[in-house]
Amino acid sequence: MIFSHVGRVSPSIALDIVKKEFKHKRIVTKAFDRDTKSLYHDIYSSPGLQKSYVVNEVLEDFKSKVGQHIEILDLEQFGKSLFIDNEIQVATNDEVLYSSTFVNAALKLNKDMGTAAIIGGGDGGVARECMSKGFDFIDWYELDPEVVEVCNKHLGSIGNKSTEKNSVKCIWGDAFESIKSVEDDKYDKIFVDLNDDQFCIDLAAKNMDSLIRILKPNGVITAQVGSQDKKPEQVEKWLDVFNKNFGNTTLDRVYIPSFDCSWNFSSSINH
Repeated sequence: MIFSHVGRVSPSIALDIVKKEFKHKRIVTKAFDRDTKSLYHDIYSSPGLQKSYVVNEVLEDFKSKVGQHIEILDLEQFGKSLFIDNEIQVATNDEVLYSSTFVNAALKLNKDMGTAAIIGGGDGGVARECMSKGFDFIDWYELDPEVVEVCNKHLGSIGNKSTEKNSVKCIWGDAFESIKSVEDDKYDKIFVDLNDDQFCIDLAAKNMDSLIRILKPNGVITAQVGSQDKKPEQVEKWLDVFNKNFGNTTLDRVYIPSFDCSWNFSSSINH
């Protein structure tokens, strides 16, 4: 039997009542401090299945200058985590699954590790993985420096001080405007770590010619494309963009516990 004590009655009095009113061999008590813990709604809940994260502490909660709602939450199960616009982006406890699968998806198709471009990826995990693999130079295009700053402050193990490395150059602002001045055939790898929604699908499709121009012949472009478990039609739209522009694509998949689903990464070779 589970007895939940709620209200102003002393827990010790409630325990005495349970002991007197119910036959028992033993009683196990567990306190849940409602003054410090809270529940954070998972936006991917369905009408028939509502899910929430248990939050131990809210470390940051603000709107950035570029208009993103940024939160750093210490989750009971997954550790310190980044949420942007109410959606989880990365959790300390399982981030390596995301970033390592992302980078390895590209390296499976082409082992060249001279130069890489990262578009998005403000938590720094993809940059860290590229450094750990031995890329010579990494250009990191990030729209919102406040995301990088807050992640460095609270999720430092993820980025591992990527912005301070000599091999990493940070270019702030609109990535697709910035790459217009990049020379042709510069990068062995391009990692597109934007949102996986329709807006970003359209944005990537609109700028695909620019991405192809700066990607070396036989270079690889890899993008996170969301979850086939939760939004299969969205993943298919991403694959259509890659197949239309490159004539080939492969799909990698990894289960990420904090996302409560498998996540997909699409890669194409610039033949």
